[in-house]
Amino acid sequence: MLQHSLVKTAELVFGGQAYPVRYFETQTTRGALRYSSELRLGPADRIIFDGNSLTEVELKVAKLVPATIVSRLLVARPG
Repeated sequence: MLQHSLVKTAELVFGGQAYPVRYFETQTTRGALRYSSELRLGPADRIIFDGNSLTEVELKVAKLVPATIVSRLLVARPG
């Protein structure tokens, strides 16, 4: 069974909107540590990233979330 622990909370501000981010540490069955983040765009819309270090996951959030938000806004616009 995997052991998940919340290690950090933060907010990412983009376009004047603040998005909550939670960072987790998971110990695998072999004892290795893995990290993940969950960013909530809305009540039923989450983005999850994972990586080998907390720093790696934080960089993914910083680099990839703005593009993800813009792409979802473009899809949501009426044709």
